[in-house]
Amino acid sequence: MFLNTAQTVDSSNTNVVEQATQQLSVWQKYWQSVDWDRVFSIVIQKGLTIIAVLVLFFLIRKVGNFLINQSFERQKKKMADNATRIETLHALAANIFSYTLLFFFLYSILDTLGIPVGSLLAGAGIAGIAIGLGAQGFTNDIITGFFIIMEQQIDVGDYIRLVDRQIEGTVTSVGIRMLQMKSTDGTVHFVPNRNITTISNLSRAHMQVKVDVRIQPDEGYDQISQLIAEANQKLAEQFKAEIFDGPDLFGMVDLGNGNYAIRTIMYVTNGKQYKLQEEFLTAYVKTLHEQGFTIPNNPILTGK
Repeated sequence: MFLNTAQTVDSSNTNVVEQATQQLSVWQKYWQSVDWDRVFSIVIQKGLTIIAVLVLFFLIRKVGNFLINQSFERQKKKMADNATRIETLHALAANIFSYTLLFFFLYSILDTLGIPVGSLLAGAGIAGIAIGLGAQGFTNDIITGFFIIMEQQIDVGDYIRLVDRQIEGTVTSVGIRMLQMKSTDGTVHFVPNRNITTISNLSRAHMQVKVDVRIQPDEGYDQISQLIAEANQKLAEQFKAEIFDGPDLFGMVDLGNGNYAIRTIMYVTNGKQYKLQEEFLTAYVKTLHEQGFTIPNNPILTGK
């Protein structure tokens, strides 16, 4: 019994050794069948080609960025008033150049490695259609932003009103995808360009200012008008750098419900309208109080 068991173990060990020997022999034959001289030659050739491609695209990138920077620097000197717009276009051109260069670089590397680029592009085209359908909003943002910048509809620092969004404020950033603006109360709005349909730019011309001071006409309209006219003359001299036209005494206006006011109209430098409106109204109220005239404070009721 012991002899039979020993013979079985020896037979199993012999089979394992034979299988291992056969596998080793197969790997030896495969190793010997490989033309290692050709493999090393291909690796060296591909490696040198990739290095050459890297150097070439590095030089193209340096030269391209240099030419783009020099071109926009010259434009900045010629168009100093539109420095913000030139800077935005500069960033846009640099990004387009970088992405285009990256595409051709990857194409060259894959082609050098023998990867079927045509099949990949066909697959990428199908995937691109699917992605494009889901990214229509993003595409609309870019296209709309491009035309906003090119047509100089708004610039950083402009005070604008987005009619459809019912918001207004000072533009803090004009991007290719999004507009940033800050309201007078400090609120910062981030508006995707695709949501911008109607822009009212309040910073491209002198602004009209209306200053109304409420009065009691029966206290002497002529005397009150004379005091307002004298105050206008003093303030016009004080703020002559900001006032483009006026101030002109328009006369008495009916505010409704038995309320009347004397109105002054002027045109001022954009951005100064709120300051001057406050200065003129303060001067009117102070002058009328000093001369003993009444400034009505009853509420103005509006119809329902």
